This record gives sequence, C-alpha cells and structure tokens, in this order.
Amino acid sequence: MHLISLKDWSQADIMDVVERAIEIKRYPSKFAHVLNGCSLALLFQKTSTRTRCAAEAGMTQLGGHALYLDWQSTNFALADLQDEIRVLSSYVDLILPRLLKHEDVLRTTDAASVPIINGCCNRFHPTQALTDLMTLQEKLGRIEGIKLAYIGIHNNVCNSLIAAGMKLGIEVTVVAPAKNPAAIDTELLAEANRTGLCKSSDRLKETIAGSDVIYTDTWVDMEFFTDSEFEEEKRRRIELMQPYQLNKALLDGQDTLIMHCLPAHRGYEISDDLINDPRSIIFEQAENRLYSMKALMLKLIERS
Repeated sequence: MHLISLKDWSQADIMDVVERAIEIKRYPSKFAHVLNGCSLALLFQKTSTRTRCAAEAGMTQLGGHALYLDWQSTNFALADLQDEIRVLSSYVDLILPRLLKHEDVLRTTDAASVPIINGCCNRFHPTQALTDLMTLQEKLGRIEGIKLAYIGIHNNVCNSLIAAGMKLGIEVTVVAPAKNPAAIDTELLAEANRTGLCKSSDRLKETIAGSDVIYTDTWVDMEFFTDSEFEEEKRRRIELMQPYQLNKALLDGQDTLIMHCLPAHRGYEISDDLINDPRSIIFEQAENRLYSMKALMLKLIERS
C-alpha cells in the first residue's frame, strides 16, 4: 500500500489515519516503541521544514530510524531513479520521496518493494491533507459537512483538499484566478464536479461568508520564489492575486477558521497580523504534521 494521492484511498483508510493521529497526540507514550527496528528513507529534491522534521522526529519517537537523502548529494542525481529506488527498498521499510514531478513519484512506486509516501510533488501533497483533516476533526468535532473555501493559486495543496473532500464529504469551494499548470488534474476535477462537493467561484466575499474554514497557500512555489528566471511570472501573479489576499479587512466580522499549510509569505497571500489572529489554527495545523505522519507510517508498515 502506497500513499501517492488521497484519490486512491478509501474513506475508511483516511479516517483510520485521522483517528489514530489524534490518539497518538493524546497518548504519545503508548506508541513510543511500536516501530523499533524500522527505518525510513527520505529522498528530497524539494526544500522542506515540516515534512522532513515531522517524518524524522516521528520515526524516532516511534522507536525507528530515519535517513535523509538530498537528491544532489547522492547518486539519485546521476543514476536511473528506479534502479536507485530498488536498491533503497532493500535497506529500509518506508520511502518518502519529495520530488519535483508527479511522474517521478509514480516511477518510484513501480520500482519499490516497500511502501512509498508522496511527501509532495507538483500535483499532490497528501500528507498535508491528512494533517488538515486531523486538525478539522480536532477543532470542529466533525469532517463531513464542513464548508471549506480555498483562496489562492490552484496548486498541489488545492488538489489534495479536493480529493480529501470527495472522500469525506467536505464541500470545497475554490476561488483561484490562476492555476499552476503542472497541478492540473482533469480527472480529479471531473470526478469532483460529479459529486457536487467541489465548486469554483469568483465571488470572494460571498464564498468566505458561507464557509467554516478559509484556506490559503503561497502564490509562488518555494523553489521559484527567489528564482530570477521566475521573476516575471512572480510579479504577474502578485499583481493578479493581491485582491485575494487574506487580511483582517476581508475577514472582518467572519467567524471562520483560518488555515495555511506553511511556509507563508507574509504580506502576500496572507497578512502578517492574520497569521496570529485568534481565528487562525495555522500553527496547530503545523504541529499536527508530526502526529499525522506518525499515524501514516504506522498504517503503511502494518499494511506492507
């Protein structure tokens, strides 16, 4: 069993991770040694704070061991991806690749003999979505029937929220004046439209007023934010997206939770003061990456 996208998981499998993550958070000592002798390999092309630290610390706290492999400092930068994954599979119990291209994540599953966790690619970010679901269950006591508004660039996080919503009955309304071309998944959107659980809207204030949760993400992927070759596109997006910034004026009088997967570009997709607003659960969301990652690793090793 792999986790490449929540599209491929059942409602029961998703809720198993959500519920166990909450249990792990409440009773960490109960799970202190359950993965004794197990090893996790993290293979990263993309930069990371939360995914890497949650996975490394999580595996250690469960009694196991984590290996961090930077793409450029290993033979992954030189050799055939599937050859290297096949070898790595013989050393560890889990592999978590965080790669630039969705196609390469899929290639790892073809070569691996152990479970693969997609730690983020240009199409999906399923480990983030599991954390978001756990956080919503904690804060609202339910998942089904929640109305979530995603405001920003349609990207990998947006796709994962839509996939989660379809499985668990969350109504996701997307206000996205632009899309990351690499994130376009026509199959996902067609299925979401059929369920009626995903809607697109250009009515920003109306969408916010009818939502339980407002979610945003960076307008420019982290690997491109300081890239001089991306500067023109960055300026275009900022100009286009500025009216869609989450700020206190936009959310004035709204009783809604505020979410962001982090890292945030303060003053761009979200104002500085809103990050620490009483309605914000952004840092609880970030903390929960640890517990949801632990629950995910447990599930995959048990099912492998």
